Amino acid sequence: MHIVTQTPRLVIREFLAKERDSYLDHFNDEQVIQYIPKRSREERINIFNKALAAYENSKSTGIWGIFDKSNGAFIGSCLLRNFNDDAGTLELGYSLEQQYWSKGIGSEMASAMVSYGFSANGVHEIVAVTELENTGSMRVLEKAGLSRQDNFIRNGLELAFFKVGREQS
Repeated sequence: MHIVTQTPRLVIREFLAKERDSYLDHFNDEQVIQYIPKRSREERINIFNKALAAYENSKSTGIWGIFDKSNGAFIGSCLLRNFNDDAGTLELGYSLEQQYWSKGIGSEMASAMVSYGFSANGVHEIVAVTELENTGSMRVLEKAGLSRQDNFIRNGLELAFFKVGREQS
């Protein structure tokens, strides 16, 4: 198991096969899935299995679990993936168990994932999108250093678009 990054409160790491049910159960909460793409259980199983298989080939992109550093509890999942087939731009996505909302965990995770994303060679920009009504995620992204841009259309849906560029040294 590869640890992607850690923060004072979080461990972000590859999922283990035995954690599939925790991953799947996460998407049973209607409030958790309110602003993320709708998927069937079978589609989520496929996504999870593909994530496990992809760990062999990539450390800079993927879907990872977010866990409480103090007790190992499952908090949610996050991802970095190429945005619009541009290897230099990564898209950040995430979802958290409801009990962890409004505690700064989302911002802590997002900041850590932005830093991790920029550690990959050739990555010059990190972006994120969220539904226009999802003001909680907008605050998380802003606290993590991403700034709001013009809205973005994906699959016919208008989304809030955020980005941050790599700092030039």
